[in-house]
Amino acid sequence: MSKETKLVMSILVLGAFLASGCALVFKGEYRDLSIQSEPRGAEVHINGTYFGRTPLKLELRANQSYMIEFRKDGYDPEVRLIKNEIGAGWLVLDVICGVVPVLVDGLSGSWYNFDQKHVNAVLQSQQRHPTERLN
Repeated sequence: MSKETKLVMSILVLGAFLASGCALVFKGEYRDLSIQSEPRGAEVHINGTYFGRTPLKLELRANQSYMIEFRKDGYDPEVRLIKNEIGAGWLVLDVICGVVPVLVDGLSGSWYNFDQKHVNAVLQSQQRHPTERLN
């Protein structure tokens, strides 16, 4: 390969990198989330949609927050909120690289992360102690 061909290819590769979002290239739009409960086997509803029973490992879009509800017969339901937050390093890197990466990562949501990677709910039994007074 000639020097000119190598130079052109290097410029094209660099241009393609700069024209895309850094976070999208390296992390993608989805993040892993591990979901567990005690006791195991609780139904998991995310934003009102049934996803399965614990334990679960899911890939969810990083640009959203999620309300996770745990349900199991004989136990009180539990709710957890998973929030998303912008990874400051990705934002800074995109700004340095130019407007296009900011738009790509901003629109795709790739620069977001969840505030937690693992969600664990401890469900409380609905059985009450005989001396406990019900209202």
